[in-house]
Amino acid sequence: MEKVQAIESAAKAILGSNLEIAKEIINTDYPFNKLISTERKYTDKQKMAQFIRDGFIDRYSGQKLLNPGILKVLSYYMPEEFPYHAHWKMEECHNAYWEFVPTLDHIYPVALGGADDETNWATTSMLHNSIKNNWTLEQLQWKLYPAGDYKDWDGLTKLFLQIVESDTELLKDAYVKRWYKISKA
Repeated sequence: MEKVQAIESAAKAILGSNLEIAKEIINTDYPFNKLISTERKYTDKQKMAQFIRDGFIDRYSGQKLLNPGILKVLSYYMPEEFPYHAHWKMEECHNAYWEFVPTLDHIYPVALGGADDETNWATTSMLHNSIKNNWTLEQLQWKLYPAGDYKDWDGLTKLFLQIVESDTELLKDAYVKRWYKISKA
């Protein structure tokens, strides 16, 4: 039975004063499955390796993503024009952080039984990760785009490294320093 049909049948059973039948319909045809919250365990080094494997491509949209450090460099030099907020508050942070900073997502959600390992990881933007949450690609009617080639698009990683190496004062910023060390490795 389709989900909508299950809800319709259960509602009709309630209308007919058959609560037990309504419960049975829901339990059989559209049961509640409690999500299991599990801790995600991956390091920044593992994230960077995945970003490189995926060629800094958002696997849910196909768009190019950027090395996180390059955006923070822009914020360092232009704090008013390109603001950064440590918790990415949307009203205080440039949208580019949400749109172009890569993150890892579990293709099949861990909460639904997906593996927490690189066979189930995909690079995506923070925006798409936030939207996807614990939904499957099928539920969202999304597809998985092919990985890019790091040789063709490095997410401006080389440019980020060049800027930091030309102005080592940037390394006083913990976020820049963190992504510099990971990118250099």
